[in-house]
Order: sequence, then structure tokens, then C-alpha cells
Amino acid sequence: MEHPPHLHPSCPSSPNAAAAAAARRDPDSVVLCLLATDEEDEGDIALQIHFTLIQAFCCDNDIHILRVSGMQRLAALLGEPQPGAEPRDLHCLLVTNPHTDAWKSQGLAEVASYCAESRDRNQWVPCVALQER
Repeated sequence: MEHPPHLHPSCPSSPNAAAAAAARRDPDSVVLCLLATDEEDEGDIALQIHFTLIQAFCCDNDIHILRVSGMQRLAALLGEPQPGAEPRDLHCLLVTNPHTDAWKSQGLAEVASYCAESRDRNQWVPCVALQER
């Protein structure tokens, strides 16, 4: 039975900083890192420093990285915010799958292929713009 991958917010300002600690303990369980921003985030020096550090960690541990623009669309795709819950910080998401066949999911396999093809074209951190519907 295939278990779905999990998304974990991993920003220092997030209450779920445990996801980053878990990734350090078991980097093999992390299959993708999503770094999401909007135009207004480009001037956020602390966020850019965090992105640089997490990218270094991901590169050292062979974790695919994908930059995403369109925070509102990303939140909608993830069903955020949950009714009655505080909105989560979605700037940095770690997709984990603790099983050995991590890329069994067709969607994750396609993202991995896109990331690999981008690196072959010397685009080390590919970008995807999510459009509002």
C-alpha cells in the first residue's frame, strides 16, 4: 500500500521547526524542498538567508529543490488555512516520504524528473509560477 508524502513547514518563524530538525536526523526521508515566495518576499533578508541555508543542506543531501511563486495559489492547493486553525508559514516546505521507494508517487516522480532536467541545463534551483485561477 502506497503511503502519501507529507508536507512539513520548515521556517524558523514556524511553530513546526521540528520538521527541519527531523530532516537533519533523517535526510533520506526528505524527497523535495519547496521554497515559496511572492514579489514582496524578495526584500526579506532573513527569509533569503534561510533559503540559502536550506538550499545548502538540500544540495549536501541530494534533495531536490523547487522554487515556487504564487503563495496564495500554493495555499489553496494545500487547503490552507484549515478551518479554525492558524495559517501556517508556507515559505519553506519539506516533502517527506519515509519509505524506501520514495518516488513511487507519479507526481513526485515528475517533479524529480523536472528538477534533474533543470540541473542538466545548469538551472540548479528551478522555478515554477503558480497562477491564480
